[in-house]
Amino acid sequence: MIVNSTLSYFILSAYIHVGTVRYLYFTLTALLYIVIVFVNLLLIVVICMNRSLHEPMYMFLCSLFVNELYGSSGLFPFLLTQILSDIHTVPASFCFLQVFCLYTYAHVEFCNLAVMSYDRYLAICCPLQYHTRMTLNKVVIFIASIWLYSFVKFLITLSLNIRLPLCGNIINSLYCHNYLIVKLACSDIEVNNIYGIFGVILTILVPLLPILFSYMKIFHVCFSGSKQTRQKAVSTCTPHLASLLNFSFGCCFEILQSRFDASAVPSELRIILSLYFLIIQPLLNPVMYGLQMSTIRKACIQLFCSKMVTDCRDNL
Repeated sequence: MIVNSTLSYFILSAYIHVGTVRYLYFTLTALLYIVIVFVNLLLIVVICMNRSLHEPMYMFLCSLFVNELYGSSGLFPFLLTQILSDIHTVPASFCFLQVFCLYTYAHVEFCNLAVMSYDRYLAICCPLQYHTRMTLNKVVIFIASIWLYSFVKFLITLSLNIRLPLCGNIINSLYCHNYLIVKLACSDIEVNNIYGIFGVILTILVPLLPILFSYMKIFHVCFSGSKQTRQKAVSTCTPHLASLLNFSFGCCFEILQSRFDASAVPSELRIILSLYFLIIQPLLNPVMYGLQMSTIRKACIQLFCSKMVTDCRDNL
């Protein structure tokens, strides 16, 4: 048994031996990462370069896509390295850094979706007051607050966990997991538990309240409003609801399988469930918003067409 307050490395025990098939997994994972980076980066560039998209809704989307790149970069390069490795160890300092990255990604994602729901509520329920109540200055404040709040919250979490003396270094996961690291502690973790409960309430309740409030108001307007109002609500809320539900289900899968005994579940299914919200969400969001919103589609087409015209003129 290891009892060390300055543990130098962790062992990830959830990786299964796949032999030469690892190169297929590596290729598929690398292609998936490239697609995620490309589509999210493309939409960020489109929104930043097109002045007509400098509206609150698209600014929140830009923050969402930046967060997808942030979270993916905290997982995929590490995952690719581990797939090719025979010994699945990770330095303790990098492990805590990955915990911080992935947990702040999840928190920023949920808070960003919460603010977007409030933005949709204003656009649908208060259209005449929308531009006075949701100014660009307020958008910047919202986005900055989301990122700062998430970073500060998990810096405190990390500072509490780093000081814990550990009685082991084996983590049953594909990546560094905060809850599983705390479970290795061999000292009193009452402070961590209290802050953990407080943190869970803040993490879930703070974003959940504006989401519930916004959609209760939106549904009320849809049922009592005109057909045109319902169509507007459906077209603008469908991508957001799909993204919100997908992310929530993914997080629930991960929480359940990490906190309860899942030995009866096949190992391949456990792997998929643990990676679901970290892989599907960064891929789903740009596809959903890029395909669903005609404004973004047109901006993408205009960007590529103008680039092609410029290249043709240069060649001539």
